[in-house]
Amino acid sequence: MKDLSIGLEGVVVAETELSHVDGLEGQLLIRGQCVEAIAGNLTFEECAALLWTGSTSPDFREKLGRSRFQAWHQLSRQPQLLTLHNPMDAIRGFVGGFDATGDLFEDALTVTGAIPVMVAAWSRRKNGEDPIEPDPRASHAEDFLQMIRNKSANESKIAALDAYLVTVIDHSLNASTFAARVVASTRSDLISAITAAIGALKGPLHGGAPGPVLDMLDEVGEPHRAHGWVRAELDKGNRIMGMGHRIYRVRDPRALVLERCIDRMSTSSETAERIKLAKAVESAALKELAIRKPDRKLCANVEFYTAVLLEAVGLPRNLFSPTFAVGRVAGWCAHVMEEQRCGKLIRPTAKYVGPRP
Repeated sequence: MKDLSIGLEGVVVAETELSHVDGLEGQLLIRGQCVEAIAGNLTFEECAALLWTGSTSPDFREKLGRSRFQAWHQLSRQPQLLTLHNPMDAIRGFVGGFDATGDLFEDALTVTGAIPVMVAAWSRRKNGEDPIEPDPRASHAEDFLQMIRNKSANESKIAALDAYLVTVIDHSLNASTFAARVVASTRSDLISAITAAIGALKGPLHGGAPGPVLDMLDEVGEPHRAHGWVRAELDKGNRIMGMGHRIYRVRDPRALVLERCIDRMSTSSETAERIKLAKAVESAALKELAIRKPDRKLCANVEFYTAVLLEAVGLPRNLFSPTFAVGRVAGWCAHVMEEQRCGKLIRPTAKYVGPRP
C-alpha cells in the first residue's frame, strides 16, 4: 500500500479551474485572478457568475434577487426551522428541503438565494422579531443586511460585506467543498451536495473561529495591553485566535483584503478603536510567535479580520459562520458543476488496522 496520508494531506484528488491556493507565496487565485484584485472590483453576483460560467453576467443580479424572493415563500412551509438553536442546523434543513430540478444552474441559484434568507429570518426570530421579506431589486449583500436589520445600511458597509462575500467565495478543496464534490461525484443532485457541505462547515475545525477573535479582543481591552496579554496566553499554552493557517505559511491574502475594506469603511469612533486594537494584537502576536516558533511563521488568517469586519457592518457573532456560508455557497455550487462535468467517483482507500480472523 502507498504511504498513508492522514486527512489526505498533500494528496491531489481533482483538477480544477476555479481557484488556486499557494500557501508559500500567500496567493489565492479565483479563475486566474488574485483575490486582492477582484474583491471590491467585482460584486458577489459577478464573481459567482464568473465561477459558474467563466464570465460575468449582466442579468445575474436579477436572477439571484428572484431566487431570494422564491426562497422567502418556501420559508413559510418550514417555520419550525426558525426555532432551532443552531443557525447552521436551520440552514441545512432549509436547503435540504428544496426539490432538485436536475438543472445545475437553476438549483445553484436556488440554494445561493436560500441561505441569506434563512440566516436573516433565523436571526430576527431569535431576537423575537418578525422576518423581513427580501427585496429582489437589491444587491445580495445589501438585501442580506436589510433582512437582518430592517433598515438600509450605508454604502460603505454594503461594499465591505460584498467584498467579504467575494473574498470567501472559494478556497480550493477545503473540507466543505470536498464534501460537496464527494456527493457530486456519485452523480447525486446539487441540493444534496450543498447540504453535505453545510454539514461540514458546521464543524468547529472548519467554520467556527471568527467569533472567538472578538472574545479575545474583548479580553485584551486596550492596545497597550496587547503584548502582555499575548505573552501570558502563550505562556499558558493557549492559541492566539485568528493566527496561523493550515496552508498559508505567510499572511493570508484574504486578511489583507479585509483589513483594507475595514480601513475604507465609514466607521464610528467605536469601530475605529476596535480596528486599532485588532492591529495591536496582530502585531504583538507576530512578534511573540516569531520568537517562540521561529521554524514556523504564524500570521493573521482570514478569520482575524473577518470578525472585525462583520462586527463593523452590524452582524451579531452568532451569524459569523452562517454569513461565511452566504458567500461560500457560490463556490460549492461551482465545484459541484465542475465535478459532475469532468470528475470520477471519489473512492479513497483506508488502511485496515483492526483484528483479523
